[in-house]
Amino acid sequence: MSRNLVIVESPAKAKTIEKFLGPDYKVLASFGHVRALPSKQGSVDLEKDFEPKYAVLPESKKHIDAIKKELKGAEALLLATDPDREGEAISWHLLAALGIDEKKSPIEIRRVVFHEITKNAIVDAVQNPRTIAHDLVDAQQARSVLDYLVGFTLSPFLWKKIRYGLSAGRVQSVALRLICEREREIQAFKTQEYWSIAADLVKQEGQKLSAALFEVAGKKLGKFDIPDQATADALVTDLQNCSYQVDKVTKSERKRTPAPPFTTSTLQQEASRKLGFSAKKTMSTAQKLYEGIDIGSGAVGLITYMRTDSVVLSTQALEETHQVITSLYGKEYALAKPRFFKNKAKNAQEAHEAIRPTYVDKTPAELKKILSSDQFKLYELIWKRTVACQMAEALLDQTSVDIAAGDKFKLRATGTVIRFPGFMKLYIEGIDDETEEKEGLLPPLNEGEALNLKGLKPEQHFTQPPPRYTEATLVKTLEEYGIGRPSTYASIMNTLLERKYARLETKRFFPEDVGMVVSDLLTQHFTQYVDYNFTARLEEELDQVSRGEKQWKPVMRDFWGPFSSLLKQKEGEVNKSDVTTEALDEKCPECGELLAVKLGRRGKFIACTGYKDGCRYTRNIESGEPTEKVEPEISEEKCEKCGQPMLIKDGRYGKYLACSGYPACKNIQPLVKPKGTGVICPECNKGELTEKKSRYGKMFYSCNKYPECKFALWDPPQPGPCPKCGFPLLVKKVYKREGEFLKCPKEGCDYKLGGKEPKEK
Repeated sequence: MSRNLVIVESPAKAKTIEKFLGPDYKVLASFGHVRALPSKQGSVDLEKDFEPKYAVLPESKKHIDAIKKELKGAEALLLATDPDREGEAISWHLLAALGIDEKKSPIEIRRVVFHEITKNAIVDAVQNPRTIAHDLVDAQQARSVLDYLVGFTLSPFLWKKIRYGLSAGRVQSVALRLICEREREIQAFKTQEYWSIAADLVKQEGQKLSAALFEVAGKKLGKFDIPDQATADALVTDLQNCSYQVDKVTKSERKRTPAPPFTTSTLQQEASRKLGFSAKKTMSTAQKLYEGIDIGSGAVGLITYMRTDSVVLSTQALEETHQVITSLYGKEYALAKPRFFKNKAKNAQEAHEAIRPTYVDKTPAELKKILSSDQFKLYELIWKRTVACQMAEALLDQTSVDIAAGDKFKLRATGTVIRFPGFMKLYIEGIDDETEEKEGLLPPLNEGEALNLKGLKPEQHFTQPPPRYTEATLVKTLEEYGIGRPSTYASIMNTLLERKYARLETKRFFPEDVGMVVSDLLTQHFTQYVDYNFTARLEEELDQVSRGEKQWKPVMRDFWGPFSSLLKQKEGEVNKSDVTTEALDEKCPECGELLAVKLGRRGKFIACTGYKDGCRYTRNIESGEPTEKVEPEISEEKCEKCGQPMLIKDGRYGKYLACSGYPACKNIQPLVKPKGTGVICPECNKGELTEKKSRYGKMFYSCNKYPECKFALWDPPQPGPCPKCGFPLLVKKVYKREGEFLKCPKEGCDYKLGGKEPKEK
């Protein structure tokens, strides 16, 4: 038995850490969270000042038992869960699940924290332990309780006012509002036409350049000052008769500095722009790089912890990066002193390091054969960003040339020359919703120099609506507002897609009809709680709890009192029909009643308000055509209850069989014919036992003469009879300890054939 037991979250890193620490240490995994608030009403006791009623997760019980077993005889328990607020809470939950009081424990309890899985980092963490940071635990408790209360009160409200199965969340609903409000902007946007005019000019030596018209009669042109083709054509006619000469040449030097090293948020954004990775894929790939990859000499973590909002690099990392830059690119690309960055995001916590390679000297090219394609792409991105942030500035010469066309017009040409690439030799940050900056060259030009006109290019343009959010721009906006934590962004976006509140098309978020209705309802009636600034302020309060500046229960009281009062008020005020139905000033072509826009399972549609009186008129909103009433196909099957033909119908979960005698007979069956077993039913001796699924997805075997015969078994039937009691069949059972064997299903008969004898305890 090892003297020291170490607990980490992931089994992937347990073996690596155990190898680093040696024989006196045993490393086990908790497999993530071990306790949580059960997904049911009453998991937070409001009468006892928001007391959470945690329960050990069913899948965690075996891991807790394994830890308890290994603890016997151990001298110290080292809690090495992840180095963030969530990891701190997991360590605290582990002690509770193990029944250990940190202060009264007979064995030594230590909390160890490391940001990279390297031998030096692990050994240093073990040599410098601390106690559990209860302020961080309280902040995480507050977040869990807040999210539980919002989810378990607002979600049922949505069920009553829209439809069952919808969900609301403290941060999820704000992210949905961003997507929906952008869609409203796009719908309200009115396209406006405008024109631009460019001139192709040539020097006498034959060198070409292009210049854009920017001034007419001493007045600078605004974006819409050339509103149509007639105005553009008139200007082109005037410009064709002008002589051209260089009026003014302006040269300036520009310096460009690199982007800071990656945080969780900026890594998700850049991986989306440059690699096309979703936030979820980025985080799962980064997790593998952090936990460890076998590089030949054993598994080692290749990047530091990937859940961080810090842009700080350690002194050791800065020194290694300087050496790599000098050796690979030369001294002129290295800095005399390290470059430091400050995080611009709201509520940023600087306790961690930025995301960087654990060994900067391990270049992507060196690791390419070892890593999978996705791992290599992400590692290369992280490595380049880290190295580039400590490289010299880029020096650019920018030239602006004003060209006179007669006495009335002025045109301008610009060009940029890279004098020294600096960090741009390795890496340039991606840009959202724009093309990468193109560096142009201008020929040498002197003031007063004559130019020849080769042609004029009038070009029509139209204003564009604001672009829909990509994963990258949504993450960027959430971070700028200070909404949520970067580590939660991937799950938030995934929830919006799973709930079908939004969909991703061409990597952009499009809100679904139900998403728009949910967002409108919450924005109209719970304005404060889906307000961007309110959500950010609440996030700051949670950070204050984590810093020990506030207690978590007073924060809960301040939130819950007004929120619960408003919810009770809205329960009585909001009517479902007002939310899901929008009246139209148009009459039904079939019955003359008014039409309305309604929300259905597949989105919005137009329907007659005389539905209750029997009118079934509906039509699609987009096409305006009446929805087709597809006649159900008659199958060869007969209803087992009334004998009438069964119809093939299309439902929410696909096609199924329904009795044509509806509503007198409401029998329905799956379309796929039940699989027969070849075993005759022992009860009626007529029917065959067939394979079926229960409503919960569990397989069972029943007589195909149902409902006349209701005999059924949970286990696969086998042709009998039982040698002991003579029952007509046996059943096959499979158990992990005993293996596969045959057994008699008759009550009181203990006949069994095959299987292993259970070991004696």
